[in-house]
Amino acid sequence: MGLIAKIFSGGQETALVSKPRASSSFLRGGDSPFVWGWQTPALREPQDDVVEAWEEAASKAIDSLHNSGWLAGGVEQAVAIINGDSLRLNYRPDPRALGMEPRAAKLWARDVERRFDAWAANPYSCDAYGKQPLGQQVAGALKHWFGTGEILATFPTKRRPSNTHTTKVMIHPAARLLNNSNSIENVVQGVKMDALGAPIAYRFRPKPNGNFTALGYVEVPARDRWGRRIVLHVFDGHPSQVRGMTPLAPALQVVRQFDQLSNATLTAALIQAIFAATIESDAPTEQVLEALQSGEEAEENAAPPSPWASFMSKRLGWYKSTKVDLGKFGKLVHLFPGEKLNFHRSEHPNSTYGDFVKILLREIARCLGITYEQLTGDYSNATYSSLQAAGADSYAIALYRRKMLAAPIYQAAFEAWLEEDIEQGRTVLPGGIDQFYEERDGITRADWRGPPKPVADDLKRAKANEIDLRNRVITREIWAAEKGHDVEDIDEQTADEIEAAEEVGAADPRLLPAPGSPGGAPAETPDEDPEAPKEED
Repeated sequence: MGLIAKIFSGGQETALVSKPRASSSFLRGGDSPFVWGWQTPALREPQDDVVEAWEEAASKAIDSLHNSGWLAGGVEQAVAIINGDSLRLNYRPDPRALGMEPRAAKLWARDVERRFDAWAANPYSCDAYGKQPLGQQVAGALKHWFGTGEILATFPTKRRPSNTHTTKVMIHPAARLLNNSNSIENVVQGVKMDALGAPIAYRFRPKPNGNFTALGYVEVPARDRWGRRIVLHVFDGHPSQVRGMTPLAPALQVVRQFDQLSNATLTAALIQAIFAATIESDAPTEQVLEALQSGEEAEENAAPPSPWASFMSKRLGWYKSTKVDLGKFGKLVHLFPGEKLNFHRSEHPNSTYGDFVKILLREIARCLGITYEQLTGDYSNATYSSLQAAGADSYAIALYRRKMLAAPIYQAAFEAWLEEDIEQGRTVLPGGIDQFYEERDGITRADWRGPPKPVADDLKRAKANEIDLRNRVITREIWAAEKGHDVEDIDEQTADEIEAAEEVGAADPRLLPAPGSPGGAPAETPDEDPEAPKEED
């Protein structure tokens, strides 16, 4: 039964019976006033949302990155954690794909690593623009990804004097990709796809100083007939998406709110600083403002005499004998009986300003994938435990973005370089370039290592790793990778140091005394109480 409400009107009783509503396990709060004005959004595929909002979101995100110091600094911090100065190649080809024994394959891979590192570190060799090493190119691409949600790169060939390889890397602005769709040709936002949705070509806008085509775009295939990648398009999102979306899209409103809050607070503080004192008077506002003018100001703004001016002239003698002057920057005219002088102190920012600012900055930090402390540099209320927990959360996001966004650029560049290296005969493969095409996946298998995880206390972390290593929970390779190093590089460097020490008759580096042993560094001792009594010798 519904609820019966009785209404008395004109002496008559009317009964209203409300119809029972069908209940549901979801959206039971639909009658709440908080959701009355919430219009039901359109339910559509993720790509449709990207098509609708990509250009506006990208332009606003880039504008915010250009004009917000917090946002620009946060992106710098996030990119530093993801990429550092560069990711290091850990080449791990499948020995069976190479047709080699595991030990021979390992030595072969080490030689490839050294020569690729030399190519990637030379801007003249690896950069199509000839300006930046590969690590710096990827860092710039990641910063652009925060603004547009996409990374766009091509791998042209260009022969230059003294270059051993013609393969180059060219990073493009995402806006260079045509943002038009054509259902007849199965083109979505400049990406032409096959029947399954895999990209087969990309439509680029001509460069500003390039030749314009009749079609208004240049169509570039995704790969050549041998499977070599020509265009790399990296983004994050649903597998069905064709274009990406900036990760800052949910925080754009918050960025604007923060700017407005800061501007409003500063404006209020400045107003209170300028008008440090006021007169409280029963006189009309216009006439009081006239009285606040200096002699020069009154002459400049002179107006025809009025009854009020005549009255004020009679008070002139009193004003001359009772002058109140707060100085050049705080001038105030003389007071008359019945008028009150009020001094003001700045009440901006108020006590809630700091807490509200922290809430806004925390939301921005979450979208950037870093902690509040990393965004602001404010560690005043942080503890070791809180930093460890927050660092673990943000580093997991950094590892994901490193593998899914940064590593594909390095990997595509490495594959293009290795293909040319094998074709030139610089890297000897038993089956030559044909074997590379047949076993591309196994031959190009590699990991990419970045900067180590930020830790709040290096000593505690080192002791934890030492215990894990002793209990065989981790290996030296895992420990070295966590520090951003290659265990093979460490072993080779250690062997070189041992050999150099033997040549000059120095002590073996492996036999250096441990802390606390004779001849070693002092062992760590607990902090002593300075006021505790000390035993006499």
